[in-house]
Amino acid sequence: MTAYTYLLRCRDGSLYGGWTTDLESRIAAHNQGNGAKYTRGRGPVTLAYHEEFDTKQAAQAREYAIKRLTKREKEALAAAYAKKE
Repeated sequence: MTAYTYLLRCRDGSLYGGWTTDLESRIAAHNQGNGAKYTRGRGPVTLAYHEEFDTKQAAQAREYAIKRLTKREKEALAAAYAKKE
């Protein structure tokens, strides 16, 4: 099963991180107000960064690691991702 770790850019400029097995559906859920409590009222959100993993456990571990990063480090991930796109 493919799983993803992602960062979303909220309307207020903040970043939200999570993991999912269906990236498109999860982003849509966040934009419909059915995602995380943090993103409600901060939408619409856009994908700022993502990584793909073979297992949900690997995606969850990476999400945990990303959430421990500083804001500057998260912004650097998003900036590097934007350059690749």
